[in-house]
Amino acid sequence: MNKVILNGSDLTLEELVAVARDHVEVEIAESAIAAIEESRRIVDEIVEQERVVYGVTTGFGSLCEVSISNDESSQLQENLIRTHAVGYGNPLPEDEVRATILIRINSLVKGYSGIRLSVVNTLLAMLNKNVIPFIPEKGSLGASGDLAPLAHMVLPMLGLGRAYYDGELLPGKEAMEKAGLEIVTLVAKEGLALINGTSVLTAIGALATHDAIDLLKLADIAGALSMEAHRGIIDAFYEKLHIIRPHKGCLATAKNIRELVEGSTYITHTAQLRVQDPYSLRCMPQIHGANKDSIAYVKEKVEIEINSGTDNPIITPDGDVISGGNFHGEPMAQPFDLLGIGAAEIGNVSERRVERLVNSQLSDFPAFLVKHPGVNSGFMITQYAAASLASENKILAHPASVDSIPSSENQEDFVSMATTAARKAREIVFNSRRIVATEIMAACQGIDFRKEEGRKLGAGTQAAYDVVRKAISFLENDKDVELYDELEKVTALLLDGSILNAVEEKVEIEIQ
Repeated sequence: MNKVILNGSDLTLEELVAVARDHVEVEIAESAIAAIEESRRIVDEIVEQERVVYGVTTGFGSLCEVSISNDESSQLQENLIRTHAVGYGNPLPEDEVRATILIRINSLVKGYSGIRLSVVNTLLAMLNKNVIPFIPEKGSLGASGDLAPLAHMVLPMLGLGRAYYDGELLPGKEAMEKAGLEIVTLVAKEGLALINGTSVLTAIGALATHDAIDLLKLADIAGALSMEAHRGIIDAFYEKLHIIRPHKGCLATAKNIRELVEGSTYITHTAQLRVQDPYSLRCMPQIHGANKDSIAYVKEKVEIEINSGTDNPIITPDGDVISGGNFHGEPMAQPFDLLGIGAAEIGNVSERRVERLVNSQLSDFPAFLVKHPGVNSGFMITQYAAASLASENKILAHPASVDSIPSSENQEDFVSMATTAARKAREIVFNSRRIVATEIMAACQGIDFRKEEGRKLGAGTQAAYDVVRKAISFLENDKDVELYDELEKVTALLLDGSILNAVEEKVEIEIQ
């Protein structure tokens, strides 16, 4: 992907990730320019005629009854940014800020916001030159969109606030100057157009959704490796079982596992060694599949939102100005809560499979997957750490969207908490990734205990095993390693795509 061209309508999640993380260049489609300019012409006309229009010739929020004169209009917009930038906490990471800017631009180019093309181009240049505003991660209710964090995004455009440039945190004006960008003076409606929308919450949730999709695939790989380590029963994955309860995620998971272990001599059949496997193995299609279905739904909602007009008021092409609620985060709050639940369940079931691998009472492996337990603790505390993460996820998975707190003198009397939902989901995906990395590492250790029996892995699982063993070795004795470093190496293989790419050269892993 060399370039992403924005027209406000067809941005994909994959393109968003490419811009946010790979710094792919962005352009505005020629077809969008006329719509932006016509929308601005309508706003200029409103100002000239001194019509009463929210956010253009009035104050904001509960101050919507206060009229603003033409002379005060520009100052109103700057004041809006200065006073709304009151976020708190650690800065959003670079990829989430870049995704935020991209989504905001894509909303503005739809031509419903009344902003000047020159201001949109400044935001575009910041993205392409990687001027990264310092945006504290906390402070949004997901109500009138992400007012506080988006105000921080705008500050450097005005020569205010702070921004990163070439990896250095600078005063906003200095960052803009070093990038060769001019400071903007906002006019009527523009401050509101820049900060009234769901861009931050959607950016955080969109990247978490992308990562969760990869996590779902990696969970199937981890589960397949655990199946082989335990000499699991393949019968529970037969298609003829799942077509009579044809949830898409269940069918996809069963197919993935069958294909990942195809050709394996570790895999068994019913009554060959045992009659049934425990649920964490046998019910992978149902458990992993349910989460696939949930996260596929979230992706659908994300791709609607990143192509939506979330400003207020909306300037229609026929000249109507409609004050509504497209900025409200509720349509994304519930999906992002569901994203967190789905990612938490992947971590939950993966941790149970880790326990089965390290617990000698539940397997025929030596205690804690080490040849000489006692002097060696082996994988004992890897399960502790995974259990800690799984339990933390259970707390984080409590839905944010069921909460609300009134603001702006009760004008904004029902808010979405969608940004909190997105941040929680991101943290859950982060935690569950480590649990799945732990399972992959433990399963490879278990498989090595059976190597002497002369068996071979499936085509997909062999590819995953080979990548892991290039990075880390079989754990013979505790004195030979620092286990944290080994876990970090395997986690890195999940993050950089090494395991997934190697496996997908052999087996296409499906989500739906």
